[in-house]
Order: sequence, then C-alpha cells, then structure tokens
Amino acid sequence: MPSSEVIGTSASLVRWEGPAIGLLDLDAFFASVEQLDHPEWRGKPVIVGGSADRRGVVSTASYEARRFGVHSAMPSATARRLCPQAIWTNGHYARYKEMSAAVMAILVDETPLVEQVSIDEAFFDVTPGRFSQESPVLICARIRERVAELGVTCSIGVGVNKTVAKIASEREKPRGLTVVPPGTEAAFLAPLPVGRMSGVGPATQERLRRMGIHTLGELARSDQDMLEREFGVLGPRMALRASGLERSRVCEAAVEDEVKSVSNERTFSRDLTDERDLVAAVSTISEMVARRLRKKGLKGRTVTLKLKFDVSRTRSAQRGLAHVTDDGRVIARLATELLGEAWHPGEAVRLVGVAVSSFGEDPCEQLSLFQDADEPARGERDLSALGRVTDALRDKFGDGVVGYGREYRLRGETTGTAPMNKADF
Repeated sequence: MPSSEVIGTSASLVRWEGPAIGLLDLDAFFASVEQLDHPEWRGKPVIVGGSADRRGVVSTASYEARRFGVHSAMPSATARRLCPQAIWTNGHYARYKEMSAAVMAILVDETPLVEQVSIDEAFFDVTPGRFSQESPVLICARIRERVAELGVTCSIGVGVNKTVAKIASEREKPRGLTVVPPGTEAAFLAPLPVGRMSGVGPATQERLRRMGIHTLGELARSDQDMLEREFGVLGPRMALRASGLERSRVCEAAVEDEVKSVSNERTFSRDLTDERDLVAAVSTISEMVARRLRKKGLKGRTVTLKLKFDVSRTRSAQRGLAHVTDDGRVIARLATELLGEAWHPGEAVRLVGVAVSSFGEDPCEQLSLFQDADEPARGERDLSALGRVTDALRDKFGDGVVGYGREYRLRGETTGTAPMNKADF
C-alpha cells in the first residue's frame, strides 16, 4: 500500500505558505518497467544489468531482489550469488524512455515548472498561488496516483527547497509521499547522517568525520570559517543546505538543453592488454558518442578518455580540438592519441569510456580565397554525410545492420551492463 508521511503535523492540518518543491523518483524504474511488460515476472526478483559471467554490473534491481541484498552498481557475479533465482535482463532503453516521457507528461499537466534531472527523477514547483491555489500535498498525492495508473510507481518528497525534497523522496520507498512543511526542515534534516545530502560522497564524509561532524545538524552548526578553510566556498554552502535554508529554483529547461557532456563507456568481459584492441575499443565507443551527439544536435570541442583498470583504479586524459565536431573519426583520432597519456603498454584495461563536452559553434573565421563561403572542405562534408547515413540505417534496421571494420574486432566481448549514467538519456 502507498505510504504517506508528513513531518511535524498531520496531512489534514498542513497549510502551505511560501515555496513548495517536489522531487518525483520512480521506484526501481528499469526493473518495474520489465515487470509491467512481463506480468509473469511480477512479485519475483528481477535484475537489469550485465552478464555475471562477463564482469557485468547491476543497473537496477526490483524490490524483491533487494531483499536479498542486491543493489545497483553491485558486480553481477555477487548479485547472482546473493539471489540465484533472480530473472536477468540486459534492459530495453527505448521502452524506459517511452515510459519516462509518459510520467513527465503527467508532471507538466500539473505544473509547467518541471526540471527533469534524469530518466527517473524530476523536480517540480507546486508553490500555492503560482499556478494553482490547491494544496501542494494534494497535488503530489494526485501525481503519485496518476503515475501508478501507468503501471509503475513513484515516491515523492516535497519541501521548501530541492535539498529537502530530494532527501524526503528517499524516506519512504516504494510508493511513498513524504511532506516536510515550511518551518520544519531544520528539525527534519538535523538527525540525518551527512551522507544523506546529495553531493556529500564518501571522501567528503570522511573529511567531515575527522572534523567531528557526523550529522546534518552538526554540519549546519559548524564554524563557517573552518568549513571554508577545509572545503573552500563549498563548505559554507553545505552548511546552508544542511540547515534547510537553501533557496532553490526549478528550471523549465529540458535535460538536453542542460547537458554538459555526452559520453559512453563499455566494460569488457576480458582485460584488454593489446594496443590494437584498445584502439578498436576507443574507435567504436567514439562512434557511439558521435551518434548521440548527432541525435542531440550537439557538437563539442573537448574529448576525454577514461580507462578503468580495476575496481579502485581509474585514469583519464583530456584534450581540446581546434573546432567543434560530431564526427566519430575526429573524436576517435584524438581519443586514441590520449591513450599515450592514460595507458602504459602491458596494463590491463577492463573499461573504456569516451566523452565529448564544451558544446557550441565555432567562431567566425576568415575563409580561404579559394573556398566557397557556404561550403566546407569536401572531406569534412563527406564524413559528416557518412555519419548521418549510418545513423539513419541503424535507426531503421538496428545497430548491427552496418558498421566500421574496427567495430567487429571486439564484438560480443562487452558485459552487457546497462548504462549507469542516467542523467544523459
């Protein structure tokens, strides 16, 4: 049954004055969609992730699987040991995007101020008097029920700012609704461990622990100068958020308009130690990134190569291009050069990733006397056309219908792990 919790008072007595920001978080989203589409899987442990035999990683686990200790980012081999009876799937991302769009349409129907932050999360503004006089609590309850009618469930947190809403959304899962009325946010946050606040990872938690700070209440009361010496400008900002005094604004811009980088990465079922294999992997992943850039209508000038050698050791290198591009060959050429900075011959690589950032257009340049003003160099035009034709063929007939020779060198040797970077969808 859905659960509701209102901190400090009962739902019927909540009178809201001032900002009201909600955070909708879809419950075990990928696994929930799989259970929706496969009714025979309902009530059974379902895991979306890569192969346990190829060093895959869990992307999402249903709540039935979570009871056995399975969680996202866990090695698939560990998940299989914990829950040998689980149903496994590599995932169906077009279907997840379709369902995500249906959920976001419900939010937009309730308020025009919706900020989608990932495929399964979005902030929304339901401040009384801004677009409706209705209680934010009643609006959130209705949103939760409308999402359930789609066949998946969500948990919602609502408070005066994004920090409170995010933490509240995680308090009662699945199908929860946690409301933190204005004036109660400090009391709500104070007893929670510092790690519950987004942006406070393990390294920051350890630094705070050494300073004697374990809870958000202790962080809120900490000396501002001490925090600034330790963390720079982020220190006082953390204290402000921990006190519940953060001021937040929900932006209407779509995620595609806000994306800072476009990336792709692959984990391989065997370690790559041969330079030819690494070059093939870099080239293939660069083309994947280029295809995503073209779909988003983006071009970038900064290329980043990421190599993962084991669970705890990662190395990256970055370099800029003279011109923005969405050409996989250009991206691959620079990423391959970066291998010389990030990899030493003989090192065993388990994951290869490529990212492109610094989007925009090239500044106006003086044209060559012999180049037509509205026509690029012929080589550039032909490569761009080739990428678009390849995209169209793959969109219509599937990814395997056409490819470059380098893509076949490592075919079948990835783990099948679902994308973990949900923000870039």
